[in-house]
Amino acid sequence: MSIATATGERRLLTFDYQRLVNAVVALFIFSGIISVIEPSPYDFMSLIAIPLWFIGGFRVHAALVPILFMYTAFELAGFISLIPYWNEHDSVLFQFQSLYLYVTAVFFSIFFSERTLERAEICLKAYAVGAVACSVFGLISYFDIAGMYDKFVTVEGRVNGTFKDPNVYGSYMILAAAYLMHATILGSRRALLVTIPSLAAICVGVFLSFSRGSWGATLLAMIIVTIAAYVTSDDPRTRRRIVWMSSAAIAIGVIAVLAVLADDDARKFFLMRATLTQEYDEGVTGRFGNQLRSIPMLTNLPFGFGPLRFRSVFELDPHNSFIGAFANEGWVGGLVWIMMTGMSTFVGFRLMTTRSPYRRLAQIFFPALFAIMLQGFQIDIDHWRQLYIMLGAVWGLEAARQRWAAAEAAAAAPTPAPAAHAPGALAPAAYPG
Repeated sequence: MSIATATGERRLLTFDYQRLVNAVVALFIFSGIISVIEPSPYDFMSLIAIPLWFIGGFRVHAALVPILFMYTAFELAGFISLIPYWNEHDSVLFQFQSLYLYVTAVFFSIFFSERTLERAEICLKAYAVGAVACSVFGLISYFDIAGMYDKFVTVEGRVNGTFKDPNVYGSYMILAAAYLMHATILGSRRALLVTIPSLAAICVGVFLSFSRGSWGATLLAMIIVTIAAYVTSDDPRTRRRIVWMSSAAIAIGVIAVLAVLADDDARKFFLMRATLTQEYDEGVTGRFGNQLRSIPMLTNLPFGFGPLRFRSVFELDPHNSFIGAFANEGWVGGLVWIMMTGMSTFVGFRLMTTRSPYRRLAQIFFPALFAIMLQGFQIDIDHWRQLYIMLGAVWGLEAARQRWAAAEAAAAAPTPAPAAHAPGALAPAAYPG
């Protein structure tokens, strides 16, 4: 298709399919901040983003085979465990939600394995913009600006932003905190006017979620980001900047938290939440008691209790994704979950420390993924949409790294000398084709 210009020249109108895919996927990821309604905009956007990407074609790198196999095995184990409970609405709904998340996990793994640098950066920015907007909205609600407190602050005055659960809200912020921390210590100085206030909003929002798991996971992710950036930097000036900027970020965070704790109600609630255990954790029928009682039972149940049926036995969810995997998906699902977290941890640490064009991106995605996987010991994370974004990104980066390493090795290999030919023999170049 072409149009005529004023000078008589003809200029082609082009359609950039890849740019459209990136934009739609970025909007898909941005919409992940909204979960107060179901189905959420994230779910609707997946129905546009995934088919749009799919029709353009894709390749599956060999590095993705292990994680795709584990995704599939975990899902099949869940459906096998569901067979006796097809008439139970909650169990069926839970398993089909798992299937939907499985599709997104496969999508993100393959999506990030191609055009990796471009796609990862676009998606990180979309995720961070959404997280900052969600956190600011949560803070507006918490401080009762425009009468928003009663509508959006739940569970004893804990910030939850546009999420139903403050714990999920707090943990959703982890990847954004890692990205903004990385941008603060290594990004351009001009961008600090945006990154520092954004990081402060994220951290204050996480603090006011009063989610103990989110506190620890966010702090851990930011520490790993900083240490990884420092250790892998060869430039003394860059190392000094990392030290100074991380110190400044810590100072700003401490000042912000102290300012919040000046409020009596916030201080009392903080002291109440800042303990290793709460009342509902303790006792034979508490969270930890239920977990301990379930283990001997699950050793005798190859197919577990069935999807979402832990609560039918103990009247509470397991609040531990490792026990939950054995309870929901049986022995196969539990073992696959352990393998998936273990292999992802190995791959992530290797990505962060091995020199490649993808190391810096890995130092953002993997610390957040690692922190959330550790949260799996104290909360159910297997239905968190952000988990599958990060898993897909880490394995996609690994596929890209292996492809890059193979190309580097091929380029460094010595060129074989041409073979000698007998007089009158036909040289290879003379053969047709």
